[in-house]
Amino acid sequence: MLFFIILIASLIVSFVLPWWIVAIISFLAALWIAKGLVNGFGSAFIAIFIVWVVQALFKSVPNDHILATRVAHMLPLGGSWILLVLITGLIGGLVAGMAGLTGALFKKALAKPQVKTK
Repeated sequence: MLFFIILIASLIVSFVLPWWIVAIISFLAALWIAKGLVNGFGSAFIAIFIVWVVQALFKSVPNDHILATRVAHMLPLGGSWILLVLITGLIGGLVAGMAGLTGALFKKALAKPQVKTK
């Protein structure tokens, strides 16, 4: 559930808002419904990785990957536009994953302590 909320919300708003909005979406979604720390990080990471790779391909495919190949030549990637797209997804995934983890930790910190009775 967390995965789909982050995926859909980020896909919709990332066309009109700045790139860092994915961190805010991931934080708020994880704060709202994360079931654990791994769930908060993993769902946000995978969702934004997919969104950023899809968006990079969406912009790169129509021009035959010319710009992506040129940027890959400027970086030490051997001119591989595929590697550039994957690194782009990795960076976005790490940003969102850390924000999701922060949201899950914040939720855990705000939770009422469980009282154990014998």
